[in-house]
Amino acid sequence: MNRFIKDMKKYMPYAKYSARSQLKAEVAGSHLNWLWWILEPVCFMLVYTLVFGVIMPRKIDNFSIFIFIGLTLWNMFNKTVTNSVRIVKMNKSVVSKIYLPKYILVLTRLFVNMFKSVIQLIIVAVMMLIYRVPVTIRIWNVIPAFLIMAVITFGFSTIMMHFGVFVEDLENIVRVVLQLVFYMSGIFFDLVYSLNHSAFKAFTTYVLRCNPIAFFSYLCRRVVLEGKAPFAVDYITMGLWAVVGVGLVALGVRLVYKYENSYAKII
Repeated sequence: MNRFIKDMKKYMPYAKYSARSQLKAEVAGSHLNWLWWILEPVCFMLVYTLVFGVIMPRKIDNFSIFIFIGLTLWNMFNKTVTNSVRIVKMNKSVVSKIYLPKYILVLTRLFVNMFKSVIQLIIVAVMMLIYRVPVTIRIWNVIPAFLIMAVITFGFSTIMMHFGVFVEDLENIVRVVLQLVFYMSGIFFDLVYSLNHSAFKAFTTYVLRCNPIAFFSYLCRRVVLEGKAPFAVDYITMGLWAVVGVGLVALGVRLVYKYENSYAKII
């Protein structure tokens, strides 16, 4: 733990600088530049709104905001995890020439995706003004939900980064599994309503609370769109996921410190 804290302090400036460089590189050759960070999630939101709000409608108030909240959390998790699997191999020149804890590569990517998620949350705020959604004091719950989700993402991504060095086909496996998680997270539909009206009604609580994307999407939608405070069990679940997130980070960092010297030989 002491080594982790020291390395985080030492390499945090690198992670921040690298994240800024990656953000600039992403828009360097684009005519839209940084506007694409806004247009991309908005376009996806419009597609899902058209398909599931118009063609296959089921009444959900402020459906566009409903989708956008889910997409914001999903994109941060999905893009970070997906990129982490091959991130060591993609940074072979850096890994083989200088030393830095390899999880810093994941942290850099997480910073990039968190920055984009913050932009999307700002868009959510603008949409709330447009649709005249009342803002209550309970909206502060979005902040811990977002931060805990970031910790979970970092921990899981670090573990995937480690095994991605040794398992060549892991990227394909992760993509398939994440596709399943996407449809089980209620990004574009009300997961609780759907489960309660299906044969899986008895498993609603487990599906909702054992899937961090589903749970934190539900929590953020509850405080943002409904203006309702989370239930006591929601706070308990949030605390448990915070513990799980820290545990995932500890496991991922431990794996990196133990095996990182062999990474350069394998790639």
